[in-house]
Amino acid sequence: MSIQVKFFASLREKMGITETKIETASTAGEVWDMTTNNADRPLNVLVAVNLEYAQYDSQVSDGDEVAFFPPVTGG
Repeated sequence: MSIQVKFFASLREKMGITETKIETASTAGEVWDMTTNNADRPLNVLVAVNLEYAQYDSQVSDGDEVAFFPPVTGG
């Protein structure tokens, strides 16, 4: 099993990671935990699984892409 993980914007800078791969996880929250060394899960972080908005409890499967990014503001 392989899951592609991506961090965007300020999360990328804070975590010091642009992207990585992990071998096993069952939810997007577990992906966060494994790639951030169990950092607190911010409530305002947007989660996407395969380019669709998701939640930390969303299931992930082999070959999925999970992305984390802060909310975007502006006009």
